[in-house]
Amino acid sequence: MRLKEIQRTAHPAWSPAPHHPICLALGTSAQQLDASFNTTAALEIFQVDFADPSLGMKLKGSLPTSNRLHSLVWVNFGEGEDGLGGRLIGGSDNGTVTVYSPEAIVTSGAEAIIGQSDKHTGPVRALDFNPFQSNLLASGANDSEIYIWDLNNFSNPMTPGTKSQPPEDISVVSWNRQVQHILASANPSGKAVVWDLRKNEPIIKISDHSNRMHCSGMLWHPEVATQLVLASEDDRMPVIQMWDLRFATSPLKVLENHTRGLLSIAWSQADPELLLSSAKDNRILCWNPNTGEVIYELPTTNQWCFDIQWCPRNPALLSAASFDGWISVYSVMGGSLEAQQQSRADQISSSFDTMDPFGTGQVLPPLQVPQPTPQTTLVAPLKKPPKWVRRPVGASFAFGGKLITFESPKAPVQSPQPVPVPRQVFVSQVTTETELLQRSRELQAALQSGSLSDYCQAKIHKAPTDSEQDIWRFLLVNFEDEARVKFLRLLGFSKEDLERKISTCLGKNLQPNGHGVDANDLAEKIQLLSTQVSPGTNLFIAHFSFIEKKISFPIPVSAGTLLYAPVVLDADGLISQALLVGNFEGAVDLCLNEGRYAEAILLAISGGQELLQKTQQTYLEKQRNSISMLISSVVTQNWGDIVQSCALDNWKEALAALLTYAHPKEFAHLCETLGSRLEGERTEKRCLQACLCYICSGNIEKLVECWALQRDCSSPLVLEDLVEKMMVLRKSVERLRNSEVAVQSPVLADKLTHYAGLLASQGSLATALSYLPDTSDQACIMMMRDRLFHAQGEGGAAGGQQPPPCPYNRVRVTGGDPAPAQAPAVPVQAQPPTQTPVFYQLLIGRQISNPCVSLQLLQALPAERVEQREIPAEHMVLKQTFDSLVQRCQLAAQDPQTKRKLDDASKRLGYLYDKLREHSLSNNILGGLHEISRCVAGQNYQRGLEVHTAVVTSSNFSEIQAFMPILKVVMTIANKLGV
Repeated sequence: MRLKEIQRTAHPAWSPAPHHPICLALGTSAQQLDASFNTTAALEIFQVDFADPSLGMKLKGSLPTSNRLHSLVWVNFGEGEDGLGGRLIGGSDNGTVTVYSPEAIVTSGAEAIIGQSDKHTGPVRALDFNPFQSNLLASGANDSEIYIWDLNNFSNPMTPGTKSQPPEDISVVSWNRQVQHILASANPSGKAVVWDLRKNEPIIKISDHSNRMHCSGMLWHPEVATQLVLASEDDRMPVIQMWDLRFATSPLKVLENHTRGLLSIAWSQADPELLLSSAKDNRILCWNPNTGEVIYELPTTNQWCFDIQWCPRNPALLSAASFDGWISVYSVMGGSLEAQQQSRADQISSSFDTMDPFGTGQVLPPLQVPQPTPQTTLVAPLKKPPKWVRRPVGASFAFGGKLITFESPKAPVQSPQPVPVPRQVFVSQVTTETELLQRSRELQAALQSGSLSDYCQAKIHKAPTDSEQDIWRFLLVNFEDEARVKFLRLLGFSKEDLERKISTCLGKNLQPNGHGVDANDLAEKIQLLSTQVSPGTNLFIAHFSFIEKKISFPIPVSAGTLLYAPVVLDADGLISQALLVGNFEGAVDLCLNEGRYAEAILLAISGGQELLQKTQQTYLEKQRNSISMLISSVVTQNWGDIVQSCALDNWKEALAALLTYAHPKEFAHLCETLGSRLEGERTEKRCLQACLCYICSGNIEKLVECWALQRDCSSPLVLEDLVEKMMVLRKSVERLRNSEVAVQSPVLADKLTHYAGLLASQGSLATALSYLPDTSDQACIMMMRDRLFHAQGEGGAAGGQQPPPCPYNRVRVTGGDPAPAQAPAVPVQAQPPTQTPVFYQLLIGRQISNPCVSLQLLQALPAERVEQREIPAEHMVLKQTFDSLVQRCQLAAQDPQTKRKLDDASKRLGYLYDKLREHSLSNNILGGLHEISRCVAGQNYQRGLEVHTAVVTSSNFSEIQAFMPILKVVMTIANKLGV
C-alpha cells in the first residue's frame, strides 16, 4: 500500500535505524531527464511524517550539487541533532565520491560537504557500508575499480586486492552481513567475486554457465554467511539465483516469476524470508527465498522501478524509485485507501475557487450531486506475518496454574536447504504459594478426618498473638460439651471460683456442690411456694405452718379499727388491716411507701403474678445503682437492654450474662447484636472482640465480614487465615444442627471463590473444588465449580460424573492436583492453528437464568412426565431455520472439533426454544432473532453476525446468555464452510 510519494527523478536513501524521525534523502539521478530537460542537480532531505494523512512529504533541507548521482547511501557514522546524524555518501557520474553532512543540509550550513575524492575514473555505480564498522565504505566503478574508504581518513582509500581481469564495470558491491572482512562485487556480465580483506585477494568467483546472466543486483543473506543472491537484468533470463559458497558449482535455488529482466533487489534485514525485486515488467514482488513463493505483490503503476530499498527503522516500509519521476513509500502490512482517496479529492477541489468563473462576482452554491455509497478499498497485507510481528518466544498462564511457553527455534544455518524445525509447546505447573498449599492440605485433612479439635489445639500453640489464641480457643469450645460454661471460663468467669469468693466474703465455710445458684430455679421455687397457698389464705397464716403452734404473737392493729374511735395513721396497723381483709395491693403500696421493699416483694408474691411484676418494676425504678440494671435484666429476662445499652468496655460481662441466662432461641441474636455494636467502633481491638461474639453465636457470615473489615484479604496467607476460621466454625455449626450450612452471603461466596481460585492457580484443582458448597446458588460459586470440574478433565471429578450443560461456553483444560510442589515441564507437539471461537464472559453479579444443577440432586428427583408446550406459530420459523443450519453444517463438517461444536449447538439451542415457549423474550431480542433468521435463510452470514452483535450489546445478557453465544459459533462455522 502506498503511504507517501513525491515527484523526483532521484536515488533515495533512508536515514539509519537509530535516527528519529524517519527521513528520506533524494539525490538527483544521473542519465535521466524529466520532461523539462532540467540538468540541475540537488541533494534533498524529506521527513516521512505518517501522522499526516496526505501523500506528500515535508522538505527539511536541500543542497545544490554539481554532479548527478548513480548511487547514494546514508551511513550511521557521526552524531547530529534532530535525528539527522550520520553521513550521506554519493557516487556521481564523473567518478567523484562525496561525503555530505545531513545536519548541515537541513540547517543550510556552509560546510555541508565533509569530504570528496575523484579516485575513480568512471561513474560510481556501487556503494555499500560495512554493517560492523560504519566508518568503512566500499565503492565500485569502471575498469574493475573497487576502493575501501575510511571516513576517518577519507583521502587515502585502499583496494581489496588486484583488479580482476579482464577489466569490467562494477555494478554492485556488498558487505557480508555476518563476517565483517568479507566483501563481494559483481559486474554486468554475471560474474561475482568474493574478497577477503584480511588477505587482500579474491577467495572465490561465481558465474552462471548460461552466459545470459546480466547482473543488476547482488545481496548477502542476512543470517547465513555463505549464501547470496544475484539478480539478472537480461529479459531472456529474468530470474534471481541463490548461491551457496559451499556448493558454488551451480545455483542453490532459482526464483522465477518476473517476465522481464530485474532492475533492483532488496533483502529485509528484519526478516530473511522477505526479498523484494522490481523488474521491467512493471511489477514489485516480495519473495520467500526459502520456498521460492511470491508472498506479496505491491500495487504499483505501470512504470519501471530502478531502485527499491527497505526502511532500516520501520521494517514494514520500503521505497521505490521509478523512471516516471516518482519516489513512493509503500507498506507491506496493507491498509485502507480511503484517506488517500479523500486527500486527492480535497486536492482537486482546492484547485478551483468558489467564485463564479463567468465574472459575475457571485459565490457559487455547493454542487448538489448524488453521493454514491462509499466503497472502502482495502489493500491486503503479506500472506504470512513477518518476523518482526511474530513472537520469538511467548508465555501465557492458563487456568489451574498452568504455564504455557513456546519458542521459535532457529533452523540450522549450515544446511543449504530449509529444514522443517519441530516446534514445541511446553506446559508447566507453576507453584508460588507453597505455605498456602501446605496450610490448605492440613485444613483439608482435618475437615475430612473430623479431627478439628486437634486442629484447633495445634493452631492455639502456633498462634502468634493472644487475640489469635483467644479466637481459636473459642472455636475449639464449639466442639466440646457444655460450651456455654466453657465460654464463661474463657471470659474469666468460673462458678467454683465465685463460690469460694462468696464464702470468704461471708466468713462461712460453704461446701461447693458443683452447682451455681440459678436465678431461674430460684424464681420457680418462689413461684411454686406462692401457688401452694390458697388464694383466700393470708400469707402470715400460711407462714404459721412453719412455726410451732405453741408460739403466740400480737397482731398490730391501728386505733382506727374500733368503732367510733379516733383515726390514728399507723403504717403497721394499716398494713395489718389490709392483710386481714385480703387487700394485698394496698399492703404492698404501704410497704413500698415506707421503704420496706423486702416485705413488699414477699406480699406481692401472694398477690399474683401481675402484682409481683408491678412491685418489681417499682422497686427497680427506685433503685438506681451500678448493679440494679443487671438485677433488672435477671428478674425481667430482658437482655436486649443490657446488650443495647451496656458500656462496650463491659462487653465480657454482657456476653457472660447472655451465656448464663439467655434463652437458646434468643442467644444467637443477642450475641450478634453485641458483636455489631463492637464492630461499629471500626477498630482492630473491637473487631476481634466482635469476632468472639460471632463465634459464640455461630454466625459465619458476620465473622467473615468482620474479619475482612480490618485485614486485606487479597493477600493469600491472610485469606488462608480467614478460610481456616470460616471452615472450622462452619463445621461446628453443621455438627450442632446436624445439617449442611448453606452459603447465602455474597461476601462469604466471594471469599470462597477467591480462595478456590488461589488454590486452582497453584494447581490444586480438586482441593479447590472441595471448598465450594454443592448447594449454593451464588453465581460466582457455580461458575467456579463448573470451571474446576471441567479443568480436571473427563475423569478428574469424583466418579467421573458430568454436570448438566451450563448456559455459557467453557475452555477445557486438562490437569489436576500436582503431587510435588513443582511438576516438570511436559513438551506437547504444537497443533495447526484453528479458528478460535468467540467466548462470552459470564458476568458475576447477574442472575443465572439456567444455573448448573449438580447431578446428584438431579438423580434424587423423582422421574415425572413433563408436558412441553408448543412454540408459537409466529416463531416456529426460527426453530426451522436454525435447526436446518446446524444440520447442513454437520453434513459439511469434516474435522472432529467442528462436529463437537455443532453437537453442542443442537443442545444449547434448546434453551432458545424453551424461552420461546415461555414467552420470556423481549420484543427487541425477538426482532433481532427474526432478522438473523432471514440473514441465515439468504446465506448472508456477515450481516447476521452484525445483527447478532447489535442484539447482544443492546440486551440484558442474562436473558440471552444461554443461546446467543452458540448461535454466533454456528453462523461462523456456516460462513467458513460456505453452506
